[in-house]
Amino acid sequence: MTWTFNPVAYGPAVAELLTGDRLPELGPGRANAAARPLLEQLTVERLVPGPIADADMARCCLAALWLHHDFLDESHKISQEIETPSGSYWHGILHRREPDYGNAKYWFRRVGKHPAMEPLRLAVAELAEKGELIAPAPRKSAWDAFAFVDWCEEFAGKESAQAEVCRRVQLLEWQILFDWCWREHSPIKLEA
Repeated sequence: MTWTFNPVAYGPAVAELLTGDRLPELGPGRANAAARPLLEQLTVERLVPGPIADADMARCCLAALWLHHDFLDESHKISQEIETPSGSYWHGILHRREPDYGNAKYWFRRVGKHPAMEPLRLAVAELAEKGELIAPAPRKSAWDAFAFVDWCEEFAGKESAQAEVCRRVQLLEWQILFDWCWREHSPIKLEA
């Protein structure tokens, strides 16, 4: 099954922040100043109408949105306060992008096996099977966050097919983890 990401499914406030074709840098990137006013207005309570099923997952979504627009400090302030595997996952992604690869691996160790990792492994494997990815194709039966940190470190700041692949995989990772956190916090059920 092909992974698809539909920004509109997360409501108008989030959809507005996810329009366009942002492909995150392997490094820190450049903060999207145009998104700052929208991000500053967004709160846990404004993510979705109605009650929030899990406040930590809602905060993970906020950290993710700041990270998506390359506001690493703002994302870090949120993710470092979320003491769950999902909070650690966002924290790990953030440190991988800083780049602080050792610290990223520390946070990925705290994540352990996350439910978003299997859909990520399957999505990357499917792209590899279709020939849309040169590497890194999954070689194990589980997503290897540490190997991906190593790939990002190797290709960060380079213009190459491998760097492009890492950036595409990083975007898939962001989308799948965001979607998982959203489903955990929102009383609104998305179609699978």
